[in-house]
Amino acid sequence: MSKFKARIDYVMKHNVWISKIIRFFGSICLRTAGFFVKTDNQSVLFSGHNKAFNDSPKAIYLKMISSPLFSNFKFYWAVDDMSTRIPGGCIKVKTDTIKYFITSFKCKYWIACVNIERSFRYKKRKQIYLNTGHGITIKTCGNDAKGRKDYNFSHVDYFCISSEYERQIYINAFKLNPSSIIETGLPRNEELFSFTNDEALKIKRRLNIPQDKKVILYAPTWRDSSDGGKTFSIAPPISFETWEKRLGKNFIILLRTHPCTNKELDVKFDDCIRDVSRYKDVNDLIEVSDYLVSDYSAIIFDYAITERPIICFAYDYEEYSKARGLELDLNAEIPNGVISTESGVIDLIMNGDYEDLCNRTKQFKRKYVNYGQNATDLCIKKLFGDRSE
Repeated sequence: MSKFKARIDYVMKHNVWISKIIRFFGSICLRTAGFFVKTDNQSVLFSGHNKAFNDSPKAIYLKMISSPLFSNFKFYWAVDDMSTRIPGGCIKVKTDTIKYFITSFKCKYWIACVNIERSFRYKKRKQIYLNTGHGITIKTCGNDAKGRKDYNFSHVDYFCISSEYERQIYINAFKLNPSSIIETGLPRNEELFSFTNDEALKIKRRLNIPQDKKVILYAPTWRDSSDGGKTFSIAPPISFETWEKRLGKNFIILLRTHPCTNKELDVKFDDCIRDVSRYKDVNDLIEVSDYLVSDYSAIIFDYAITERPIICFAYDYEEYSKARGLELDLNAEIPNGVISTESGVIDLIMNGDYEDLCNRTKQFKRKYVNYGQNATDLCIKKLFGDRSE
């Protein structure tokens, strides 16, 4: 994302009146333009997270291109980077261009994990829109977030949830029609229910991780900009040199910052501390990790599927919960509660009973990740019916 575009996105998000004016007039123009573009009943537009080939739309797309039932369909992918490699002979369109909006007018089916209309409102009645969402929320979202009352997903035909915990949150936060909610789970997480140790070992070899090493995945949430959208950096009070000294040579630490973060921590990467921020498939990282360290990120729910230890390192819990807002009391609900210091994180890894820590994650999973083992097929069937009949 360019600096200019990042600034525009920031202004749209944080200046309510500018956002309303742009959305109002933009929606009118787009609805009018869409009237002159014929809808193709066998065309699908996909849009991933951060306009890339990823997330649940990717899982659905890969399943569809492998099926002869969709051999006559045309598939379009919205991307920021036109050099992105996508299998299956799809047509790539650059997001936020005239061609993108024309394509969105034309495709009968929209499959996205974010807002495919780019904050406008112009979907035709005959078009069918599946929004998978892109993670179970810990932070307040949509209209529940401070300063936001402009989300309206009432025109979304299907919206995926992974647990009953999410249902009322999303109805309130996005003004969803309750009948649009489908109990599927996230297609992107389906593989986490069934991966094997052999598959994890293959990923370890691909990442050059010794099989006898324990792996810690540190994946903090994205933090909003504190300088008007110029940067989105994070600076937790930790020293990975301390981690390396205390944990010894038995651990590998994988550092994954959010894609929107444009400034890495001041870390000296080596064989022990590794940068995986730009590694494309986060599920690979989840599958090879023995511990997850995070804070307010939805990856906590994704990782819970593995039933392995979760450590909530929320060094700014009181400040963050007041400023950003949280849907959960983390001390009461997250396995092992909130840990505010790096020494507490390391102590739990070194001294905690691994089986007990796993059991705590299992209990958390039973409450917050109820659906997902057949998510991809369920989404496809909702959109297209049983085409085998």
